[in-house]
Amino acid sequence: MNLTRLSAFALAAAALAATLSVPPTPVHPITETLHGVTITDPYRWLEDQDSPETRAWLDAQIRYTQQFVGGIAVRDKIKQRLSQLSRIDTYGLPTERHGRYFFSRRLANENRASICMRLGLDGKDEVLVNPADISNDETTSVFISGITRDGRLLTYAVRRGGEDESEIRFLDLESRKLLPDSLPRARYYGAAIKEDRSGLFYSRYTPDQGSRVYYHAMGKPFSDDREIFGQGHGPDTIIGAQTSEDGRYLMIEVVIGVPPKKVEVWTQDLHAGGPLRPIVNDVDAEFRPFIRGDRLYLWTNWKAPNWRVLSVSLHDPAREKWQEVVPEAKWPIDGATGAAGRLFVTYLEDVKPRVKQFDPAGKYLGDMPLPGIGTVFVSEGRWDSSDTFFYYTSFVEPPTTYRYTISDQNEKIWFRPAVPIQPEDYEVKQVWYESKDKTRVPMFLVHRKGLQLDGNRPVFLTGYGGFASSETPDFSREAAVWTEMGGVFAEPNLRGGGEYGEDWHHAGMFEKKQNVFDDFIAAAEWLVANHYTQPSKIAIHGVSNGGLLVGAAITQRPDLFGAAVCGYPLLDMLRYQKFKVGSYWVTEYGSSDDPKQFAYLRQYSPYHNVHKGTKYPAVMFMTGDFDTRVDPLHARKMAALMQASTGSDKPILLKYDTKSGHSGGRPVSQQIEDDADWISFLWNATEPRP
Repeated sequence: MNLTRLSAFALAAAALAATLSVPPTPVHPITETLHGVTITDPYRWLEDQDSPETRAWLDAQIRYTQQFVGGIAVRDKIKQRLSQLSRIDTYGLPTERHGRYFFSRRLANENRASICMRLGLDGKDEVLVNPADISNDETTSVFISGITRDGRLLTYAVRRGGEDESEIRFLDLESRKLLPDSLPRARYYGAAIKEDRSGLFYSRYTPDQGSRVYYHAMGKPFSDDREIFGQGHGPDTIIGAQTSEDGRYLMIEVVIGVPPKKVEVWTQDLHAGGPLRPIVNDVDAEFRPFIRGDRLYLWTNWKAPNWRVLSVSLHDPAREKWQEVVPEAKWPIDGATGAAGRLFVTYLEDVKPRVKQFDPAGKYLGDMPLPGIGTVFVSEGRWDSSDTFFYYTSFVEPPTTYRYTISDQNEKIWFRPAVPIQPEDYEVKQVWYESKDKTRVPMFLVHRKGLQLDGNRPVFLTGYGGFASSETPDFSREAAVWTEMGGVFAEPNLRGGGEYGEDWHHAGMFEKKQNVFDDFIAAAEWLVANHYTQPSKIAIHGVSNGGLLVGAAITQRPDLFGAAVCGYPLLDMLRYQKFKVGSYWVTEYGSSDDPKQFAYLRQYSPYHNVHKGTKYPAVMFMTGDFDTRVDPLHARKMAALMQASTGSDKPILLKYDTKSGHSGGRPVSQQIEDDADWISFLWNATEPRP
């Protein structure tokens, strides 16, 4: 489909805006003094999500946003194209157990994914769990939690809306009946059944205690469950529990902070008995453990900012006997796992993936052949298998699952989605630019081949820059739609991410967080200077920590952007740590409870840097009631403040869903509607004018 440029779209939307009135928001200021500084919050009352006043305000905001986006003429064409890109069969990575393959599957005519099983590689798909059989509410979803080694028992989670909490159920695959045992709704960090199916280990989080690991004897009431680990740890700690592939070992991972300032690893031999013992609990570093056979592998940044892999004998785990099997290299390690008797280690070489294979002792066995430059994820396959699965994707190639056979290094497509897009019609390139402090930053650009770069192209600029998360080439429907319409998609690899190891990450943390915003602003300036676009045609987008990025960008440089979508964001950086699981992120941002950290947080906190009369770009904030990770209060308060403060005639909208949250919770039909809303909002504000 060819989506043409129509300036009438913008004129029609402007006319609509003139007929709509921004919903009024009462001001109830609260003033307090923090570290000698007086802070006034005019909209703290909006922090109370369930108050009648907040709900009435939300109803008015929802109606206002729906009326506005409903009047954007290009929305219908965007929705049509999104439907074509979305209404396709999709399959998740398979997990093999005893000749049975388990995976998620959503057919083109379905709104939600089911859990399926296939007997053998060429067997027929059998639906094991269909969310429609659980609830008619299409925000209810299911996903695989675990599968026993013999492939006879499936544990799966049921999630309501987009919350992080879920319920865990157990399905006997011989009888196809649910066991009477189940785990009630909570936030879980692992649930693993013992090899003989006599009991279950699980980790559950509560806001007052944090994480605790429990043991449940199957068939017994949950009131009898006993706590086996976690005393002494607080709400800033995530504790995960899992068993090894062969069921012999229990492994507990203690993650302090997100990103972790410290990770502990404990194990217990369930066959031999004996207590839990610490493998490492005295080192301030991150360890990402996985057990293969009788060895524990630790992918770690301990004494290695670009990461390395250590091997530990579970029979004799003394520190002095640890072995370095994959040393630190020039390029950072972005992933490590074990399957089919070998280690698969993914490196990022200037943000381009390379997967090296090693034997258990660290001997290099060659690279895994990759289809191209994109994003690759190798599944945690069985250690005693002869193959494994991986998926590959790029900006112009949707995720494809491959089966990789070790003996002949043969890659065979297991599933490729029939997405109606032609990769050869697009150009993908990587450029470099200088940030404010002269640091060189890479950026990927995507547009149609032969596109005339006349300085008038609408640019979709997105980023993240935090938590050591690496932004590698990945297919997105919004990028596909944007570039088809004649725009340019841009994704810079900002500091704060993991693209160049821990040094790159640390350069965007704590008091250096401003570097992330400077990198993003410099990317926009480079696009203007190199005649791709102009400020009024730059649309920016970010979610979660990326929402903080967008919030900082529009408050620091409102003149540089034409429109912004700020999704599920952190915006009040003086209070974020007080809500939901915000205390986890103190190890990334710091906390206003500390006077030194308060100073730099206040300096960039978007909510505290909105100024009356400033001409802000068009902004859409997105969040929902079921975001149990980043409290939706941030978007509510910021939308109210910017609506009252902006000196421009551009809209400030709050797109609010009463059921969605950080973890999704939207059926495909709703995803299409929502994406059509915000993409058309951005395009309408930045489209080319004649």
